[in-house]
Amino acid sequence: MALPADRSLLDALDEPAMVVEGKLVTLANRAARTLLGTAIVNQDVRLTIRHPQALEKILSGSVGDIDIISFGEFGRPWTLAIRAIGPGALLIRFMDRSAAAAAEKMRVDFVANASHELRTPLATIFGYAETLTDEADLVPERCAEIGKIIGTHAQNMLRIIEDLMGLSRIEAGRFVAPTEAIAIGEVARAAVDKARSLRGAEQCDVRLEIENGLPIIVGDHGQLMQLFDNLLSNAVRYGCLSEACRVLVTLGTEDGWVRISVIDTGPGIPREHLPRLTARFYRVDPARSRDSGGTGLGLAIVKHIVERHKGTLEIRSTVGEGTEVVVRLPDRR
Repeated sequence: MALPADRSLLDALDEPAMVVEGKLVTLANRAARTLLGTAIVNQDVRLTIRHPQALEKILSGSVGDIDIISFGEFGRPWTLAIRAIGPGALLIRFMDRSAAAAAEKMRVDFVANASHELRTPLATIFGYAETLTDEADLVPERCAEIGKIIGTHAQNMLRIIEDLMGLSRIEAGRFVAPTEAIAIGEVARAAVDKARSLRGAEQCDVRLEIENGLPIIVGDHGQLMQLFDNLLSNAVRYGCLSEACRVLVTLGTEDGWVRISVIDTGPGIPREHLPRLTARFYRVDPARSRDSGGTGLGLAIVKHIVERHKGTLEIRSTVGEGTEVVVRLPDRR
């Protein structure tokens, strides 16, 4: 039978764990009792673990690992690690694999989405290239039109690849704190000047307002420039639909933070889309986004840049009124 010292050791484990001797559960830590029930000690293991393959292994005294699904919670993956700790006694640890499974699903989904996003323009390029090859009697005007279409889709592919590479670089350095002294107001001015030359910006009033005495912050200059570029390109792409539209960028201080706000007066975003806007390749209007040159990675990049700078990101939107994106970066003076 288990000794008091055994109980202390088992309770020190964060993961659910229990000791089985023969067919009886003789010891279970707090995590196991939370997962399986408070009355499992001195209970038949067949009433505690209702999984045929796992029970077969335990009752035969076999050691090893076994993966099971929907144990304790529907669809949740676990690995049961079964180890011998004495004559007729087994230590069973329940290792939650849900985080690893979620990460693997995210990786698979990301590869699938990236492949799809690249395949779409590539298929168009192949199609028009075949037209140029097979139809020798095309008039120069038609050749020029096809060449322009191929160029546009090639540029779309290049933007996707560049954004993917940028996202990978940001993720690779996410645990390395930025160290540059940044005049964030100057970064904003350069980004706004650049945004005024974007397609569609000519019919939109793009304004910048900077609070006096804005502090120097610690950051990564290239990434912060990319943050402004992505926020402003989104605001222009979706907010500058007529001459009455406006994009307002404001920078100020707020309770120890530098607050950056980008507001557009576009059509707004329905509430149900807001929680997913920073997901890779997520688009509210996929067709319009592709037509305007969007890759679906802009806000994902913004999110990772903000996280690396230990800041916060907030997106507010009202249908028919517009959208505001607020980034707060720590004032480390």
